Amino acid sequence: MKDFYLIYKNLTRKKMRLFLTTFAIFIAFLIFGAIMTLRSALNSGIEMSADNRLVVMHKSSFINPLPYAYVNKVKAIEGVKDVTHSNWFGGYYQEPANQIVTMAVDPDSYLSVYPELVVDPQQLENWKNNQSGILVGERIAKVNNWQIGDRIPISSNIFTQKTGGQTWDFTIDGIFQGNNEKIDTGYTLIHYKYFNETQIWGGDTIGWLILTTTDPALNEQVAKAIDENFANSNNETDTSTEQAFNKAFIDQIGNIGLIIFGVVFMAFFTILIVVGNTMVLAIRERTNEIAVLKTLGFESSRIFKMVLAESCLLAFFGGLLGIGGAYLIVQVAAEQMARFLPNLILDEAILGQALIYMLILGLVTGIAPAISALRLNIVTAFSRG
Repeated sequence: MKDFYLIYKNLTRKKMRLFLTTFAIFIAFLIFGAIMTLRSALNSGIEMSADNRLVVMHKSSFINPLPYAYVNKVKAIEGVKDVTHSNWFGGYYQEPANQIVTMAVDPDSYLSVYPELVVDPQQLENWKNNQSGILVGERIAKVNNWQIGDRIPISSNIFTQKTGGQTWDFTIDGIFQGNNEKIDTGYTLIHYKYFNETQIWGGDTIGWLILTTTDPALNEQVAKAIDENFANSNNETDTSTEQAFNKAFIDQIGNIGLIIFGVVFMAFFTILIVVGNTMVLAIRERTNEIAVLKTLGFESSRIFKMVLAESCLLAFFGGLLGIGGAYLIVQVAAEQMARFLPNLILDEAILGQALIYMLILGLVTGIAPAISALRLNIVTAFSRG
């Protein structure tokens, strides 16, 4: 307790210096928490990918459709467990700025391939029996205040109805959730058959296929078999794991990982220099006091631990404030950006990383001053005074 009191008094000796140093650490971990949360949100599709799920798309481009007949052909390939398909509908609600990610899918097979999506059995049955029904994700439903039974108009910015116009009216039959908070529920699902029958072009085609294999070890074999089956056809395919597919999609907007690493590294490097210099200066100012403590019987190892604890306490105090600030920012941003980034969550993994970095920051910035205090000679220290 006596040692802790001495540490506290040393930290608060110069309050302005304490404030500025703490503020610098606060900013570093505020940046760390916010940016790592953004990175986690962008990569959530990769992290949540099933290890036995494959995506089949047109070899030349993602936007080129595939013949519907490919569904049964893929089902017949050895090692394939479940197969479904999806078409990009686009979509917006009431006005173009209010984008609603909507996909036309086969209701009987889609949830078999995506078991992480959870929906009430009765709601699911109602949706399956209503071709003009729509299944909406929990997050997008909250953003728009949608309820079961609501009749909503969804307009496509790609397709046109046979009767004219680009708006389809749907009834909300169900709201699906994820079995994990990182599962994206910011989109909606409509019936492929209804979509196919009511739009004027691209009939009897699908955007891409999604399938699961009986064993992840068969992924490469199944992917190769699929692509070989359609080789030299008018619609050759490119099959990859869902994780690789999602990563390629994210990479289209740039190397997010490198950008985030650069920002975090520069912030921490700057803070490391600031805090390191502060600790060295603080110990240098207390040279005579450390000599007095040694004269009074304080062992060198005890003083070493006190200096190191002071540095770590400073790092954790500023760091926890920074992470707390980042959490508040993320909470606000999650509500405002739910439509575009539905997975903004500062989770335990990010907090765990932050705590490790706080410890490293405290040890790295405190080790040199602590060793200096450990080696300090009493006679030499008093001669400096």
